[in-house]
Amino acid sequence: MRLSKVVFQGLGIFACLGMVLVSVDSIPLLAEDSVIVAQSDGSGSRRRLPRGRSRSIPETSDSTGAERIPTEPASPSIDLEEPSVPTIEESPEVPTVEVEPVDGTPVVPAAQPEDIGPPPTIEPRPVQEVETSPAVTEPEVSAPASVEQETLEPLPVVPVTEPEEIAPPPALETPPVQEVEIPSSVTEPEIVAPASVERESLEQVPVTPTTEPKMVVPPPVNATPRVQEVETLPAVTEPERSAPASVEKEILEQTPIVPTTQPENIAPPTTIEPPLVEEVDIQPAQTMPAVQPADSQPAGRRLPSGRSRSTVERPAPRTQPQAVAGEEPSRAQIDEFQRSNFIPIRDRWRIGYANNFLDPYAQNVLKGDYAIIGQNIFLNVIGISESLFEARSVPTPQGISRNRAGSGEFFGRGRQLFFNQNLVASIEIFQGSTGFKPRDWAVRFTPVFNYNYLDVEERNIVNLDIREGTNRSDYQLALQELFVEARLWELSPRFDFISMRLGIQGFTSDFRGFIFADNAPGVRFFGNFLNNRYQWNIAYFNLLEKDTNSMLNSLEIRNRRVIVANIYKQDFIFKGYTTQFSFHYDRDVAGDEDPDGQIYDRNGFLVRPARLGTLRPHNVHAYYLGWAGDGHIGRWNVSHAFYQVLGKSTFDPVAGRDVKINAQLAALEVSYDIDWWRPKVSVFYASGDRNPVDDTARGFDSILDNVNFAGNGFSYFNRQGFLLSATGVFLNNRFSFLNDLRSSKIQGQSQFTNPGVILVSGGVDIEATPKLKVLLNYNYLWFASTASLEFVLHREDLRQSIGHDASFGFIYRPLLNQNIVLNGGLAFLFPTGGLEDIQGDKGLYSAFFSAAFTF
Repeated sequence: MRLSKVVFQGLGIFACLGMVLVSVDSIPLLAEDSVIVAQSDGSGSRRRLPRGRSRSIPETSDSTGAERIPTEPASPSIDLEEPSVPTIEESPEVPTVEVEPVDGTPVVPAAQPEDIGPPPTIEPRPVQEVETSPAVTEPEVSAPASVEQETLEPLPVVPVTEPEEIAPPPALETPPVQEVEIPSSVTEPEIVAPASVERESLEQVPVTPTTEPKMVVPPPVNATPRVQEVETLPAVTEPERSAPASVEKEILEQTPIVPTTQPENIAPPTTIEPPLVEEVDIQPAQTMPAVQPADSQPAGRRLPSGRSRSTVERPAPRTQPQAVAGEEPSRAQIDEFQRSNFIPIRDRWRIGYANNFLDPYAQNVLKGDYAIIGQNIFLNVIGISESLFEARSVPTPQGISRNRAGSGEFFGRGRQLFFNQNLVASIEIFQGSTGFKPRDWAVRFTPVFNYNYLDVEERNIVNLDIREGTNRSDYQLALQELFVEARLWELSPRFDFISMRLGIQGFTSDFRGFIFADNAPGVRFFGNFLNNRYQWNIAYFNLLEKDTNSMLNSLEIRNRRVIVANIYKQDFIFKGYTTQFSFHYDRDVAGDEDPDGQIYDRNGFLVRPARLGTLRPHNVHAYYLGWAGDGHIGRWNVSHAFYQVLGKSTFDPVAGRDVKINAQLAALEVSYDIDWWRPKVSVFYASGDRNPVDDTARGFDSILDNVNFAGNGFSYFNRQGFLLSATGVFLNNRFSFLNDLRSSKIQGQSQFTNPGVILVSGGVDIEATPKLKVLLNYNYLWFASTASLEFVLHREDLRQSIGHDASFGFIYRPLLNQNIVLNGGLAFLFPTGGLEDIQGDKGLYSAFFSAAFTF
């Protein structure tokens, strides 16, 4: 046994003398089944092989202090198949180690790529040169007790492969390699690992012995060489490899190209053609794989340690100036990029410009889709045609001259036909992209042309002068909007803002229009804060006189001022529910500032002061404190309001004295959505005055309401207003539920000595189709108190009930938008109790149809 070892050692030394000492181009990275190497600590400690074996590492170093890496002995009994070739990234050149020639044999260096330079930051440890002596024996290999005896024998080196799921490249074939004879006197060169190679990556790459062929054509940087199976001498010892503990990913990507084993399932590159390598004559020895250049590695593959490597892409032919990575692009490169990626147009708004002014559905310069000045000033033109035809019956007392001879009844015929036509043109110029933030400023101008016609069956209805007959036609040009708006401040990056609007403008102070809804001149500050969760308004209005027949603005200033302040909080307690707190101040100084103290409407009837009780001009100062809410709580829809009004009236026509005001309003509507229909119930209460002659007025009245509640405009009692017999005032006014005894809602003064009203309602909204909505509603009404009615009518024991109000309506949108909206409704009021005592038991009806066309 001793003798055989000496013989094999001698043969190994003799074979090594024939090898050529070369400088390596790359550092082989060890794979999972290769030898684990580490930096030597000079202690000769034992090292661990990959399968549990361990070996003693001798202290071998050259004159520079760098550790020498011996080669593991190969087993000639293992036949290895031709390996495939993986890829790794190129790295800078590693300094070579000079070895003194043995027996005068010259050392032939291997061909190095000319364009690979040394790494900028990695300096290898110095390597001390150690002479190889024939008497050097192979270091002893010790195995743990648990390893079987066969592992103590020289182990064959098996080609390391990547995981099985990686398929071998079918397109790469290994060219033939010429065999060359290597002199036996050449010894194997020392291989030195760079100091910065990471231990983990070294453990993943197989060991490749270096042999020197006679003629080998060095592959180009981006080429993948093909290496035929080679055999190493059986006596060649494994070089010891050392590496530091940590290397950054960039260094691994620049590691020199080292032959290693090709993974089985790596897809072949499609664009790189490797050069052929001439055959070399290698003595039979251990077969070791080779490493392909990194540019043949498919994209997305990972290193054995789990890290991903970047691939080297072949640069495409440059047909235009291009910027190099890490360099600032030149002006020519930027210009070329812009010319090749953008199409010159007039401006960004004219992309696909159709230029059809008559089509409101396509992009249109008249609808704010294109800027008219610069890039941020737009024009929005809206045209509306509203047509209304209405047939109704209302309690109508006969005038001083009867229309029909022999008629002795107090109430005459109450049939009326009414037609109203509005032509609206709204022109607005504004600046700002309103889809993302509030506009910067705006100017709006909205004139309205109105024509109306009324036909009745009794005189003294269309005009105070009975000679005017029983029908009337009228027209008017009104100005409903004329204002400027500007955004004053932005409060947050989320476009919380403060804006101001000055001029004639529309404003509704609450959700359902219970207190104030009008188009009036004034100044209004509004905005939001805390990411639009809060909205607020502070407004001051000086009301205009209204036209009697069209109910639109006239150009005459009225001596009535209104101040409104409110704040809205979204998602108050419940998601989807918005609450509101508000303050209103109504300052009506008609008694002090109206000329001659009396105002007549366009038809000749007295409206201020009201023809009720004592005729005397007076002032009204009323303060409204309110809390309202609207939204949904889960699937329940809730809308409610409560208002308390305080103040004073310098002279009340019913009480005949100065009175204090103390009245209340409450409303609640609850509905529940069930698929395509929504049942709902409503309650409405406005307090009445139980003692009309004391110094406190307890009947509730609004400033100028436009109620949308309990059937709104489809309900008879809400839509129609009718005169109170034997007086010059209305029991209730058009589009209002309040029994307030006003001479006119739009021209008269608030009257707080009134009977009030209580309403209970039930109905359902039905989405019959996406285009058609049907509304069914039923109201039952009665007076909150009849004391003021008994005092005015000089009657006793009036009952409280008013009657049953049943209505049906529909809303039809044939285009599924608001451009064409058709409305219609039919309602009946069946008087009971108190209304029968006032005007009889004759039933009343209301039928209407309206069509709105919007451009």
